[in-house]
Amino acid sequence: MAGLSGAGPSGAGLSERGRYAAVMGLIGSGHAVSHFYLLALPPLFPLLKQEFGVGYAELGLLVTLLNVATGAAQFPAGILIDRLGARLLLGAGLALLGLCFAGIALAPSFWAAAVLVAIAGVGNSVFHPADYAIIGASVPENRLGRAFSLHTFTGNIGFTAAPPAMLLLTTLFGWRGALLAAGALAFVVVAALATFGGVLHEEKHVAEARINKAGTRPQAGPAVLLSAPILTMFMFYVFASMATSGVQAFSVTALVDFQGLGLGSANTALTAYLVCASIGVLIGGPLADRTRHHGLTAAAALAVSASLVLLVASIGLPALVIAAIFGAFGMLQGSIRPARDLMTRAITPPGATGRVFGFVTTGLNVGGALAPVLLGWLLDQGEARAVLYSIAGFLILGIATVGAIGARPPAASASPAE
Repeated sequence: MAGLSGAGPSGAGLSERGRYAAVMGLIGSGHAVSHFYLLALPPLFPLLKQEFGVGYAELGLLVTLLNVATGAAQFPAGILIDRLGARLLLGAGLALLGLCFAGIALAPSFWAAAVLVAIAGVGNSVFHPADYAIIGASVPENRLGRAFSLHTFTGNIGFTAAPPAMLLLTTLFGWRGALLAAGALAFVVVAALATFGGVLHEEKHVAEARINKAGTRPQAGPAVLLSAPILTMFMFYVFASMATSGVQAFSVTALVDFQGLGLGSANTALTAYLVCASIGVLIGGPLADRTRHHGLTAAAALAVSASLVLLVASIGLPALVIAAIFGAFGMLQGSIRPARDLMTRAITPPGATGRVFGFVTTGLNVGGALAPVLLGWLLDQGEARAVLYSIAGFLILGIATVGAIGARPPAASASPAE
């Protein structure tokens, strides 16, 4: 953030590129920390099991609580963001996360830790609605695709950094010291927001500018969430999440059982998918900025993805070929995420960014909860091939939803506040 030292309270001394870098540095840091916390506890499970005298089923409940609380609070957080402001809620959410994870380090029992994890989920719920509201108001229209791609990519960085960082901190300071250090991480970002947050504009300012220009106040109440475009986009997030969580949770098992791969080769295919998905996110941002046909391009990527999965589900293939196919599959899946976010923004009325993104991104939690249960049941029935067919089916359902959204003309968008 050193580049902000010569800027005024609102970043007035920065060039457009400098302001863009500052906005994404602040928002990306918060998003990375949010995702870091989602994977901060699992590396400590063997130590927590011994400390609290519980089994892995109880420890798995901690992850479930964090995700359920995040999903349940995300829409209410979106409403508050539209009313109170995204910057305020973003800082509050970060502080709550940091306090809770530091508190887990001092927890006297498993159930005390569980309560703190659930409260942490409430803090974590603010990130998607707050981040999208701020990005939409702070980033020029011609950079939004790249901004959304960087936002997603920084979340992946948090996921990737958490396991090795927590193991290193535990080696140095023990598991309690590691969680105290992790809790302090949030306050580093809170301090950056407090110092340099003037570069972050509020979506409500953009909304008021659009209202004043048009002379009428658009309807952005709760009923907007029941409109066909918003509900359709919600279902797209659900189906996309079901495909992603299915690949992450059970593709290795399916490849071992059906394709006869060794465990190492099957994990190599999954790794290729994950790495290429992150690369695809970065590629998808500039592509999304260069086209307005986001629904068409997303549908085409989904169609090719479904075809690749069906190919793996249909015939025996060498391990190297399967890894290459999974890499291409991941690249395509990552590339459509910026387009997905731009489509959501295009159907969002002014002043409703927080609640709309809070609502539709809850679809990620719904899909992530549904797919593992269904696909796990199929594996229990000995239907490994059906797991791959189901993943392809989720992608095809995604084509139908994103195609319906893409067929609608995009709403007029406002430029970021100056």
